[in-house]
Amino acid sequence: MSAGGDKRPIIIRRKKVVHSHHGGSWKIALADFMTALMALFLVMWILAVASPETREGVADYFSTPLVSAVTGGDRSGSTRAIPGGGPDPSHSDGERARIDTREFSRPSEQQRRFFMDLQRRIEAVIEADPELRELRQQMRFDLTPEGLRIQLLDTEQRPMFDIGSDRVEPYMRNLLRTIAPLLNDLPNYLSIGGHTDSRPYAGGYRGYSNWELSNDRANASRRELVAGGFDSGKLLRVSGFADRVLLPDTDPFDADNRRIELLVLLPEVAEFIRRPSILNGPGVPSPMSTRLESEVDLAPVHQFTEGLRRALNPQ
Repeated sequence: MSAGGDKRPIIIRRKKVVHSHHGGSWKIALADFMTALMALFLVMWILAVASPETREGVADYFSTPLVSAVTGGDRSGSTRAIPGGGPDPSHSDGERARIDTREFSRPSEQQRRFFMDLQRRIEAVIEADPELRELRQQMRFDLTPEGLRIQLLDTEQRPMFDIGSDRVEPYMRNLLRTIAPLLNDLPNYLSIGGHTDSRPYAGGYRGYSNWELSNDRANASRRELVAGGFDSGKLLRVSGFADRVLLPDTDPFDADNRRIELLVLLPEVAEFIRRPSILNGPGVPSPMSTRLESEVDLAPVHQFTEGLRRALNPQ
């Protein structure tokens, strides 16, 4: 060491800092801001064109305390409740109605026994007839929420109808006329549905199509049941479903989808079909349609349609 007390030199090492890319997070924030701004402008535009009654309803909705509205307490003088599942804002009435409806459409134990007894008697009659016994494999029995469903399925080897026609084959006619008196043993109404596969007609749906064919086959089955002694007063519905209701796990072109469905209806389901409930009341126009008619000028639309009608029918 020197006499002067030499000091070690101070060495400063500087690290080069490389600034990484900030990414695109700012774009997401900007997009959220623009979305919120657009929503704000949209709400302001709706309020600007809304009627005074609508604006009053919106203001009343947001001024109603949520807890008070749900518990049914004081709502600051408001006569409106938050739309819910029923007349009770706490949804209790709506929940009860939903549960009652589910129980309402479930067959009782007595109805289940009646349906099972009907199935056994139909199967016994078919088994006793050598000709009808061959058709047993083309029948399916199911207990559904609507009632007992009897499906008569088609096959390539033994079709129930002529291809593309509603003419009933003799063995299908014999089957329908045999089970017709058995369907009279229960007081339940009957629904008949016709189904086809997805094989279209040459003209598509513009002319005679699977819709007409399925309905015609259902009506042909109805005529055979009535000819076999079925009480026509117990028939409630005849429908054609074309190829819109296919059997599960089947190809749309499978022969099984060409079928006739006999549905022995539960009394509650039959009553609902005969007297359908109306949610909005009979003859009550939609509030949206009323508002559109009162606030939107439909004169240009009427002029356009009138001009189009005259152009298509110049005479």
